[in-house]
Amino acid sequence: MNYGKSARRVLRPSDSEIRMKQNIYDNPEFFKGYSQLRRHEAGLNAALEWPALYSMLPPLAGLRVLDLGCGFGKWSRLMREQGAASVIGIDISTRMLERARAENAIDGITYLNCAIEDAAFDPASFDLVTSSLAFHYVERFDFVCANVARWLKQGGAFIFSVEHPILTANPDNLEGWCCDAAGAKRHWAVDNYRDEGARNTRWFVEGVIKYHRTIETYLNTLIDAGLAIARVLEPEGTPEFVRTRPEALEERRRPPFLLISARRV
Repeated sequence: MNYGKSARRVLRPSDSEIRMKQNIYDNPEFFKGYSQLRRHEAGLNAALEWPALYSMLPPLAGLRVLDLGCGFGKWSRLMREQGAASVIGIDISTRMLERARAENAIDGITYLNCAIEDAAFDPASFDLVTSSLAFHYVERFDFVCANVARWLKQGGAFIFSVEHPILTANPDNLEGWCCDAAGAKRHWAVDNYRDEGARNTRWFVEGVIKYHRTIETYLNTLIDAGLAIARVLEPEGTPEFVRTRPEALEERRRPPFLLISARRV
């Protein structure tokens, strides 16, 4: 068997890289690759993550919503069209927000150019805070949770998705399969799981920094911020999706996404 990938060294960014908030989506090469990936939305996001995230939403009618790391604004627009009274979408990337304002700007949505960690709102400003696959780019998840707990009204919901920790544990997380001599995928290598922190990996370009946290840390950080865990999902493909994309069976072997719903108590 080939165990080369599982034994690789964890790469660490420099202190200056960690202190600077990452804005990889404004890298022209990265943005081009990401835009092409999202053009047809036939991947795992559309098949697994979005339906699962949508299933966790409360009734949206009349809610004030904050969307952290809103990207192209599709999620913000969906929530507004489903009855949210207002949606504020924030993103650090000017390129992403240009696309959001061009394609998903409707009445009731405000897009703000801001890093998630730098956002500032009055207490009890929102009924719902959401985020889709953004927090693994954020260094201080504890700051985010403390802020969200403050921004939510009592009983408000915090619902988000991240790359699953069994992926972020490995720097080259898209190539974590251990294969036999014929190239067949035998199992997924989980390594450095307890070693939380920055991972320097490649996705479209070199130097993409993601932050690995254990499931334990995600859950306990929410609890420590005064939020009560309501539901946890590790979504898998629907039978229809598996019929059309048999390779999706691999996602049952190692879930790509972790979704968590919590409430301010």
